[in-house]
Amino acid sequence: MSQRSDLRQRRVRLESEWSRWVPRMKTAGSHPIGSQELRRDVTESWMRSLNSVDPARDSAPVHDGDGVHHRWSGSPLRGPVDGLADELRGIAEDAGFVTAVTDESGTILWTCGGPTMRRRAERVNFAPGGRWDEPDMGTNALSLALRTGRPSTVFSAEHLVTALHGWVCYCAPVRGPDGRVLGVLDMSTTWDRSNPLAMATVRSLVATIESRLRVELPRQAPRTVGPVNLACLGSEQAVRDGVPLALRPRQVEILTLLALEPDGFSPDRLRYALYGDRAVTASTFKAEISHLRRALDGGVATRRYALTAPVSCDAAEVLRALKQGDTGTALRLYRGPLLPRSQAPGIEEWRTHLEVAVREAVLASSDPEHALRYGERAPYDVEVHEHALRLLGPRDPRRAVAAGRLATARD
Repeated sequence: MSQRSDLRQRRVRLESEWSRWVPRMKTAGSHPIGSQELRRDVTESWMRSLNSVDPARDSAPVHDGDGVHHRWSGSPLRGPVDGLADELRGIAEDAGFVTAVTDESGTILWTCGGPTMRRRAERVNFAPGGRWDEPDMGTNALSLALRTGRPSTVFSAEHLVTALHGWVCYCAPVRGPDGRVLGVLDMSTTWDRSNPLAMATVRSLVATIESRLRVELPRQAPRTVGPVNLACLGSEQAVRDGVPLALRPRQVEILTLLALEPDGFSPDRLRYALYGDRAVTASTFKAEISHLRRALDGGVATRRYALTAPVSCDAAEVLRALKQGDTGTALRLYRGPLLPRSQAPGIEEWRTHLEVAVREAVLASSDPEHALRYGERAPYDVEVHEHALRLLGPRDPRRAVAAGRLATARD
């Protein structure tokens, strides 16, 4: 009874500190000073998280719901976890926990637990497909363990998101034989069941998984990973081996810029290309780079940001075709403006460059089909329609199409 009373008092104190500081941090960027209750790693995470996470959000987002089964099937963690599944379920059900395994990006791939705790967890999307990294779900044990590479416990109102204040989470990263973090193992329950022995259990289970990885991974055939296919003209999607990568719009912007400029960017230049003169913290910028690097299995260089993994980009292919004088291929690939929803200065600059380059190639071409095809997506471009009419013979039935477009453009 004394332990529950102590936990209740601690929860009340943390709620008070959360209410005191989080609104200030959100509006004025004030950092907690002189608080006895708040750990520095928690408050620093609050500061980073508030750039992208609303504390009032009710559940974790899903970025890759359709691909979770595929990702779990190919995960190196699946074999060791499957071998421990009965033990993991038994511990979770007996102790009233829900247990989860994520990949290196913070996406939950597998869970187990009793029906009551599973239902509670599903309300906040603590379930396969849920994204629990810091930019998506703020301060929590999973995000801290991924960021620091160390075991982490987050209790009640140490969570940034208020929907998680009724929880306590114990988490530790799982490393492969090469030392790379492959994901995390988390055990979570309601705050009143907080128990320091839970972290010892998590550490022990992670040690067992890692020992099995050392035995199993050398026996596995090397995993071949195909190139990333980036579609950024009229759309925004990155796919590898048929599976969409779980990237936020900002990370797609970064990937696009790196694909268009293979020589790379200095950190300051890339930051300006993304945010312009907006006041954005260095930690927010670096978090976006880190997430993209994890999604590409480390395929972004660290000092000068450049791609080190193969990426096929439709916009880069358009530029290559134009350089080779192949206007037909450029028009076939040019399906629309570059990342049409993006307002990043660097993307806007490249968007204009591509639009002008394709249009100039059309006006320089002696093939009327090029002007007609481009004219479909540029209905008010008088010069393009006039060019089509000049190239079409007097008896060419396509003249009617070009003439009609020209009349519409002139109205």
